[in-house]
Amino acid sequence: MKGLLKFITCGSVDDGKSTLIGHILYDSKLLYADQEKALELDSKVGSREGAIDYSLLLDGLMAEREQGITIDVAYRYFTTDHRSFIVADTPGHEEYTRNMAVGASFADLSIILVDAKQGVLVQTRRHARICSLMGIKHFVFAVNKMDLIGYQKARFDEIAAEIRQLATELSLENIKIIPISATEGDNLTKKSPNISWYKEEALLTYLEQVDTTNAGEEEGFYMPVQRVCRPNHTFRGFQGQIEAGSISVGDELTTLPSNEKAVVKSIYITDRQGDTAIKGQSVTIQLNKEVDVSRGCVLTKDTGLTTTKELTASILWMDDGELTADKNYFVKIGTKLIPGVVTGIRYKIDVNSGEHQSASHLLKNEIAVCDIVLAEKITADSFHAHKALGELILIDRVSNMTSACGVIEEFNDETNSIKDGAAFTYGNLQVKGDIFEEFYYNLESLTIHKQKPASKVYRVGEVIPIEGESYKYPESFDILVLRDWTVVKIRDAKIKAIETMDDFRYSGLPLMNGSGFSIKVVTEDEFQQFIKEYKSTEGKNELEFNTKWIAFDTYRRIVFSSNFWVI
Repeated sequence: MKGLLKFITCGSVDDGKSTLIGHILYDSKLLYADQEKALELDSKVGSREGAIDYSLLLDGLMAEREQGITIDVAYRYFTTDHRSFIVADTPGHEEYTRNMAVGASFADLSIILVDAKQGVLVQTRRHARICSLMGIKHFVFAVNKMDLIGYQKARFDEIAAEIRQLATELSLENIKIIPISATEGDNLTKKSPNISWYKEEALLTYLEQVDTTNAGEEEGFYMPVQRVCRPNHTFRGFQGQIEAGSISVGDELTTLPSNEKAVVKSIYITDRQGDTAIKGQSVTIQLNKEVDVSRGCVLTKDTGLTTTKELTASILWMDDGELTADKNYFVKIGTKLIPGVVTGIRYKIDVNSGEHQSASHLLKNEIAVCDIVLAEKITADSFHAHKALGELILIDRVSNMTSACGVIEEFNDETNSIKDGAAFTYGNLQVKGDIFEEFYYNLESLTIHKQKPASKVYRVGEVIPIEGESYKYPESFDILVLRDWTVVKIRDAKIKAIETMDDFRYSGLPLMNGSGFSIKVVTEDEFQQFIKEYKSTEGKNELEFNTKWIAFDTYRRIVFSSNFWVI
């Protein structure tokens, strides 16, 4: 039997999320006799003219049944012959996006329903983006209500193309597209004769087989401390859940943020003593000496984890009030709760197009990238490196309500400082560049000088100055910093992406090098030849290479100066 699968259903209002899960439970004979009888009786007063309304199994609140929409997150546990499942049925209405995000935070897989009559909607994009933000890497797009369009393959193909385009925009991993009818039961638990042109497995069969453990293991061992256990003066243990790796008696651990080292003396799994514990287990660890550790600290081994007080996070704003810069919150990362300030909103993300937009404030359900400064250094990391220490929530200090949830994208610390000369940075990529230097001809000395303005490091989403005294760049172009083998993509005067050259594909936009000199490439063939010749130079024949491929005066000029040094 496969391991436990935790998944959510989401999509727009009335896409059939509750009906889908209810019908799977009903068809799989996973209901008690009294539940089945109650469902049949409740359905007689419902909206389907006496036919079974499978959504009633999930919509438990009276308000949900009255309105015909899901409001709260409904969790259900069920087991088939092949696998055990926990499913969260989440609301589709934009007003309850907070509830949907809570459901997404626990899941390994997301089923996003798409109405076959309407196709991909804004809410579909919102939910896909939030699921991706929460770290979900496996997606099933269930194209529902195929019965209402006569099971047309052509319409399904149109929607599938929209979904694949969305998956490309959001860099979604491991997507599956399945045509279904939640009401009629087509392709839910078994293949439907009504959709004979679909040759792949039914939805439940896919869920029973899918492997969600291939997302890659996190580096090393770490355990955020939830509680310090001291039942008497002879025992002091640190309790928490192991988030990655394994630990054994005799291993040396590092405590963060105190950065002390100690050896594991004993391990307790519940009330049983053991020699080893692994990821997912809740344990009590006793060390061989006294260390400075309390709730919120982290026990680590071979992780490379460090401490930080400045971080950049992608967040979903869920509060009714606005988010503005310089507001104070409690920030929860791992098991640590600490005061913090949102110092700035770098940009918000248009949920439909993915465009980065400048913003002075955020409204409810908007997504943005923000800078946060904490009251003191704590142990944290980027979400993609160590998930449990890369998730955060912002809590209102007055109402104690959760105002936002999100993930850490970048952080500043002593071991991850910006290198000298770096003009652009994103994650581990730090790129040198001199595109903002000014060139002056000094009329006194009859020489050309460069003036480098005060150094500033630009990040993804930020606006760059595309015009200076001696340069003027187009609004959209790509900077190829060959010495760092990195590309900086500029779109509408903002940094859209920073990536390695290995991932870059020539788009036809103007190219320039890290000094702002034009690269004389206008076709894909020329680009490939340019890269080939650059690799073949290996530091030799640079004069010949630059003469052939590089032009100074396309975007740059030299400004006359009576005395450069006093400018």
